[in-house]
Amino acid sequence: MAKAATSPITAADIGSRRILRLALGTTLSMGFSQLINWPLSFMAAIITMFILALPLPAPSLKSGFKFSIALVLPAYAGMLLVPFLIHARWAGILMLLLAFFGSFYYTARGGSPVIGMFMTVGLTLVVAVGSVSAELLLVLINGLAVGALVGVIFVVIAHALLPDLPTPASAAATKPPPPAKPYPAFARRNALRSLLVVMPLVIFFLFSSSSIFYIALMIKVASMGQQANVQVSRAMGRDQLESTLWGGLGAIIAYQIIIIWPVLPMFCLLIAVACLLYGSKIFQGIGMHPRAGMWSYALLTMIIILTPAVTGSGDASGAFYTRLMLFIVIAFYGTISVAVFDAFWPQPSAPNHTDANPNIQPEKT
Repeated sequence: MAKAATSPITAADIGSRRILRLALGTTLSMGFSQLINWPLSFMAAIITMFILALPLPAPSLKSGFKFSIALVLPAYAGMLLVPFLIHARWAGILMLLLAFFGSFYYTARGGSPVIGMFMTVGLTLVVAVGSVSAELLLVLINGLAVGALVGVIFVVIAHALLPDLPTPASAAATKPPPPAKPYPAFARRNALRSLLVVMPLVIFFLFSSSSIFYIALMIKVASMGQQANVQVSRAMGRDQLESTLWGGLGAIIAYQIIIIWPVLPMFCLLIAVACLLYGSKIFQGIGMHPRAGMWSYALLTMIIILTPAVTGSGDASGAFYTRLMLFIVIAFYGTISVAVFDAFWPQPSAPNHTDANPNIQPEKT
């Protein structure tokens, strides 16, 4: 009897594999981090999610370890700003401005969005915690270091359990080339836009005596700055608002379910379902959905809103809805501030008009 022919692998199969891997890796990372429960443990799941939400090849343990070091070094370096923020605050704010601009410019020039995100998170922790307690800041950054390592380990595990499927020849032939680096002028403009969006909130929290209680909110501010950095169109402000609303809606639904049966397996199941739903809007065949960035930040928003409410104590319901409302207010602020910035500083045309996207520098031949 003849052996049945193997079904050919399609682009849809590759996209489905990536969605399943996103759900598997993020869920395992979240479950493990909540069992161990170190400070800011949910950052491990965020790192796993951010990496798996990109069509990247499987990392090795060695490259994953190097990547973890690259993630946490900026956070430790940010501790050098603490003495200035305590004893020479305005000098510290100036250095903080330069550090934030550097992190945004790194991403705007084509750097890793995960590393850029972590650099911004490290700086926001310095603001929210370092000016209040240097000892607690060290504890939280150590927690971030553990989270980075664990997050990358679960990326490796997810790739081992669900390896990449071979790309069909027809799909490989139509695969678009990787984007070139943006022009430095456009990168500086986008980095400055992110800086002007984020810094008023950063300074507010810096002078707030209760900033230490809004760490999750500061992480959202950091992600909002990176989101304003990697997108150049006017739709970016709308995407900021939409990602918050979709992420908030997912968090509300999941929270209403988890309060019925508040156990870790149910929480992990909800994270898995969310990754499957949002992941279907992130990946599209062998590439990314046109609005993959917005849906990635929506999933991030859901995790940031939901996890502290599930793992916290006290009035969890009140804290959950307060955090949700603050996220929405910040999203509206980000949308309006980006619109104002673009009105006074519109995106310039590309030199020689050689590219449809003015932000992209054409490849040299």
